[in-house]
Amino acid sequence: MTEQGVRWTAEQVLSLAPDVASRRAGGKLGTAGPWSEAGSGEGTVWGLCKGTGSRPYQTVVDLADTSGPAYTCSCPSRKFPCKHALGLLLLWAGGDGAVPASAEPPDWAEQWLAGRRQRAENKQPRDEGSPGSGSADPEAARRRAERRAERVTAGATELEQRLADLLRGGLAAAEQAGYGLWDETAARMVDAQAPGLAARVRELGAIPASGAGWPARLLEECALLHLLDQGWLRRDRLPDSLAATVRSRLGLPAAADGAPVRDRWLVLAQYDTVDPKLTTRRIWLYGAASGHTRLLLSYGAAGRAPELSLPTGLVLDAELSAYPGAGQSRSALGERFAPPAPAAFRPPGTTTAEAAARYGNALCDDPWLESVPVTLDRVIPVPDGDLWQLADADTDSALPLTRAARSRPGLWRLVALSGGAPVTVFGECGHRGFTPLTAWPEGTGEAVPLC
Repeated sequence: MTEQGVRWTAEQVLSLAPDVASRRAGGKLGTAGPWSEAGSGEGTVWGLCKGTGSRPYQTVVDLADTSGPAYTCSCPSRKFPCKHALGLLLLWAGGDGAVPASAEPPDWAEQWLAGRRQRAENKQPRDEGSPGSGSADPEAARRRAERRAERVTAGATELEQRLADLLRGGLAAAEQAGYGLWDETAARMVDAQAPGLAARVRELGAIPASGAGWPARLLEECALLHLLDQGWLRRDRLPDSLAATVRSRLGLPAAADGAPVRDRWLVLAQYDTVDPKLTTRRIWLYGAASGHTRLLLSYGAAGRAPELSLPTGLVLDAELSAYPGAGQSRSALGERFAPPAPAAFRPPGTTTAEAAARYGNALCDDPWLESVPVTLDRVIPVPDGDLWQLADADTDSALPLTRAARSRPGLWRLVALSGGAPVTVFGECGHRGFTPLTAWPEGTGEAVPLC
């Protein structure tokens, strides 16, 4: 159970917000004014929030769930968590007595909690031979995999021909053709059941409109696409780990088959990327004992946040199993042994020069890798003309920030946190630069999410 004496920080609460609007709205509800009958106990927080209707909204947050906080609210919002849940947690995190410890939750809160407990008890792992536990016919599964491999091979062969035609006709044709050329090619890759190829082809369509130097960038991306095609077409000649990486980059399914590693995993960062059909949540974890940095992916349908939510700066006692592939950091979350709790440690940092070297070394295992997770120690955000960079406080090296990082509010949060002094920053380092995701001030400061 979550100890009531150990409260989260406001930043940890706000890191749960599904978007900027929810963050702002939740912040406005983090005061005692709209709340009544608020209380907490046994890892649960509840309260009634006055809204525009005649009846207040009933809000409950279960902090003792081992998979992260769970929420319910009688408001009509489809966001998860809603602004009322965020406001209630902010009120509780304040620790000023506005959410007193209570012996028992009210009936309306207890009913929801009892239902959750009952569903958890009824949820038993299926035996390998039980219905729905997997494919009942391994031979049928093998034939399906072979048919898909044949379609992917046909798609990769067709894509090779289209790339050859593009280069033979000159890159200027790509600018004249616009998005139509790439959309049609991407649709062909979807038909070939190669979603990874389709996604990369779509990204090519935006390059001719990306400003000066676009032909060189387009040529680079076409070369990487060609390399991925050839990796698939010659996969029988590759080492097993690299062949697994190729399958992963193509979007073919794979199970997490690594041995479970139990550790105290510090949540380094959590952020979402959204497209019209899917919300993808990326959660970076650092193992206190193993020293490994691992990635969890969670998905939600369009307009809905993924279910898994782990606030930055908390630590999770759990097992992780790695997915196959050379240089892959993605893992699957296995058994959890306790709810997330505040952490008293941070990951060790490195220099900007070492961060760039790590990315270069990682490309040997995965040439299509966009970035690697890195914690930078004692860096200072400084302007560089119209750009920004993170400069080592003790050396003369620096890393430029990515364009995406420069357009986010987190940059100014980082600048304010630093105030010209060194800070520790966790983020993603790649060929486009460094994207800061979380920062710690010098000393024993709390983690501050930047995304």
